Amino acid sequence: MQLYLDPDTGIWRDDDYFFDPQGGGWRPREEAARGEPVGAEAAVHWLQKRSTTPCRVPVGVIGARSASPERLAAAETLGRRLAEIGFTVLCGGRQGVMTSVCKGVAAAGGISVGILPDPEPDTANPYVTVPIASGLGIARNAVIAHGSLCLVAVGGSYGTAAEVAFGLQLGKPVFGLMNPPWSPGLIPCANVEEAVAGVVSTVLDLPLGEGAEAEES
Repeated sequence: MQLYLDPDTGIWRDDDYFFDPQGGGWRPREEAARGEPVGAEAAVHWLQKRSTTPCRVPVGVIGARSASPERLAAAETLGRRLAEIGFTVLCGGRQGVMTSVCKGVAAAGGISVGILPDPEPDTANPYVTVPIASGLGIARNAVIAHGSLCLVAVGGSYGTAAEVAFGLQLGKPVFGLMNPPWSPGLIPCANVEEAVAGVVSTVLDLPLGEGAEAEES
């Protein structure tokens, strides 16, 4: 499926459907698709950075407080890539994967929101843009799942497994990097770029995997 971008009218598909950012889906139009051919990521970058109707719901990134260097590096790259496209990132706001993803977001000049389990905001890692002291303890895992457009799990343990389960129960796409706790419905990704393509497809209401294909076209 080829996407087209017309800065005056927005994002089109080659089957003459027009993306409605407020409704979050595609609407048929009588006129033919218009604009320059673009990949899915470029279309979403325009939507987030230049249009007047970006997707404001954040992307959730979840993972363990204690993680391997490889998982931390993947989380940092993921945070940077999501922020470059224009997404706000929602996470647990503390250490490990949460610190790394917020560090990546900060490096790209983006915004991260940390839903802390604690009643005080000073437990947030130093890279969180907006710390929210929930005072909910581990119940804040459900808040992260509820508040996210979709979730990306980078490794993880019991807390991550709960967040994955909450996300899937809510019908949200959950992408997995670096062998997170498995649950039926989790979408495994071989690398950060595959996870980013999944997020992009979610925003554009495309079949999962379509974002990566559109980038290559």
